[in-house]
Amino acid sequence: MRWSRYFMPTLKEEPAEAEVVSHKLMLRAGMIRKLTAGIYTYLPAGWRSLQKISEIIRNEMNRYYAIELLMPAVQPGDLWKETGRWEAYGKELLRFRDRHDRDYCIGPTHEEVITDLIRREVSSYRQLPLNLYQIQTKFRDEIRPRFGLMRGREFIMKDAYSFDRDEAGAAQSYEWMHQAYVSIFRKLGLQFRAVEADTGAIGGSISHEFMVLADTGEDIIATCTHCDFAANLEKAEVTCAGEDCPECSLPPEKVLTPGMHTVPQVAEFLKVPERKVLKTLLYVADGMAVAALVRGDRELNEVKLKNLLGVQDLEMAGQEQVEKWTGAGMGFAGPVGLKVDKIVADLELRLETDWITGANADDAHLRHVDLRRDAQINEYNDLRSITREDPCPRCQGSIRMTKGIEVGHIFRLGTKYSQAMNAVYLDEHGTEKPMIMGCYGIGVSRVLAACIEQNHDENGIIFTPAVAPFEVSIIALNPKDEMVRKHSESLYHELCSLNMDVLLDDRDERPGFKFKDCDLVGSPLQIIVGAKGIKNGVLEVKERHSGQRHELPLQDFGQHFQEVRRKVREHFGLETG
Repeated sequence: MRWSRYFMPTLKEEPAEAEVVSHKLMLRAGMIRKLTAGIYTYLPAGWRSLQKISEIIRNEMNRYYAIELLMPAVQPGDLWKETGRWEAYGKELLRFRDRHDRDYCIGPTHEEVITDLIRREVSSYRQLPLNLYQIQTKFRDEIRPRFGLMRGREFIMKDAYSFDRDEAGAAQSYEWMHQAYVSIFRKLGLQFRAVEADTGAIGGSISHEFMVLADTGEDIIATCTHCDFAANLEKAEVTCAGEDCPECSLPPEKVLTPGMHTVPQVAEFLKVPERKVLKTLLYVADGMAVAALVRGDRELNEVKLKNLLGVQDLEMAGQEQVEKWTGAGMGFAGPVGLKVDKIVADLELRLETDWITGANADDAHLRHVDLRRDAQINEYNDLRSITREDPCPRCQGSIRMTKGIEVGHIFRLGTKYSQAMNAVYLDEHGTEKPMIMGCYGIGVSRVLAACIEQNHDENGIIFTPAVAPFEVSIIALNPKDEMVRKHSESLYHELCSLNMDVLLDDRDERPGFKFKDCDLVGSPLQIIVGAKGIKNGVLEVKERHSGQRHELPLQDFGQHFQEVRRKVREHFGLETG
């Protein structure tokens, strides 16, 4: 492609609307443009990268026995009502009615549609197993779309769905998809980690997220330094060994704490460590009044709480509810005499006593609280987020925290959808059984953003060769110079004949302008063609990721260039291709 004929409108300045690196750089590099909140047009360079990502996904999915199809984006509401997700999914599901007043939605995911298809077409064990996938545009009506392609409303996704006769077959399908995903992200040249994850709104029993490692990632990953344990913060369980402590010997004592609403304030005022002050967090959970207790120096994990309660909606209680349940204003709630439907406490609270809690009275707290003696705790469970100080739940080794960006998620669904929608088959004995399902997603457009978040510098994008819209950029320093133009054209055709994606910068612009643009758009390799170099019988090649420059002889240039290219691809863990 010749830059003078290409549509890649680059920007010198950082767009004010962009918050994260990938959003800024994709706008500046002319890869995307915003249409409206959370919805983007993919410009030619961005679309080239997405097509490359999609092709790698297709190749690996096909290799692991998945079959591509394409399902409608518009889905009838009746299917979602069958599974109970019409209301449960929340406001992210964009619902509308057609001219006949029938309910429809724009699909954020396709479990209902694929299950409806299979229940109509598959009736015998001989037709199983099946794994079907698509690469398609999805829509989720995010309340606050942000970060460009990282959290948009409209996005491109690969979603696959497996159907098996039994759990053994479902386990094999899951393992194949796990292997396919590992292969996909390796072939994309990304540093990633597969981690245990919560199943969320999709449901099921087992799931793994695939995280691209990046300092700018919004997800926290807990990994063990001794074994292969890895989980996101929502899923990572906390072990809590030890015996229940003896009862506190002192009775509860009410103390005045005027204006002390937070744990640090109370701890400083009463001259105690924050770990001895209990947090009493009040929630409305599917209409139920719930209190959750954790140590003052811990963070409650709301996903764990939601899973423990088995609820769909979990919201912090408002001021009116807090006053009704406690008889006090915000910041003075405690478990003693609390008027709620259920009180749950973190496991480690069993191991200590003599707590300081809110007194359910304005400007007051209680000393010497013993939970078993003074409060009505319905259940102790793992409710907090893991920390670096906690042991690995598998081997008791050390925990390390890293940041990541979720780009893929695989689920063992079981029979959640097949039972709800009566997707059954007849086994070899003629017995009707529900199909065992799995689902497997990759955010294709999110992968592009994550690649940039992982690979960039102050000058712009540093694409992996597998994702770059153009693997090689040829910079003709002065295209009006006949010698420069001739060598640039010859080199362009030679590299194109070797099946490389090449961008020839033949624009009549200053060299400095071209260099900045070329760094911005992130081609892994740059070839600088100038009159001085040609006279000296060399061309300069720059590696974008390292900045290293090579002077390669014009004679047999292609052979020498292939060696540099091989080293660059090797840096990203890729084979020469």
